[in-house]
Amino acid sequence: MISKFKALLTGRPAPVDAKTADQNSERLRVATSALLIEAASMDGHFDDDEQATVAALLKDHFELDAEDTDDLMEEGRKAVAHSGELYGFTRIIKDNFSEEERIRMIEMLWEVAYSDGELHHFEANLVRRVTGLLYVSDRESGEARKRVLTTMGLNDAPASKEL
Repeated sequence: MISKFKALLTGRPAPVDAKTADQNSERLRVATSALLIEAASMDGHFDDDEQATVAALLKDHFELDAEDTDDLMEEGRKAVAHSGELYGFTRIIKDNFSEEERIRMIEMLWEVAYSDGELHHFEANLVRRVTGLLYVSDRESGEARKRVLTTMGLNDAPASKEL
């Protein structure tokens, strides 16, 4: 506590111990998992394709093995079930990801939204809200969406679908 106060007065960053760094890293992973799971669930389904996409994104982004990926997905599910808002998750991500990583997060959300081959308007709305909360420009989000559509071969996909 005193070191944080000194850091505030001197303008130098407070020392971060290993335990705090590990806790921050875990909170960031869970927040990322929760947002991806929320995006996958927005259309009322969390099917096998969406689960596989979320798992692959988490595994690649955080360099996890299969067991750690499964654990992180379970923690993400719990976080979504216990939270009624996006702000807490996006705040953690905004505060800990660089601009490039936040743009990558939006790209991952688009990948999840299109993982079933179509975009539901609830999914599109979620990505737009998260884009603003992460301070990613609409232009960057649009470019991320185009990259995903090109990679997935969905360039002719409709903008969104209603249930």
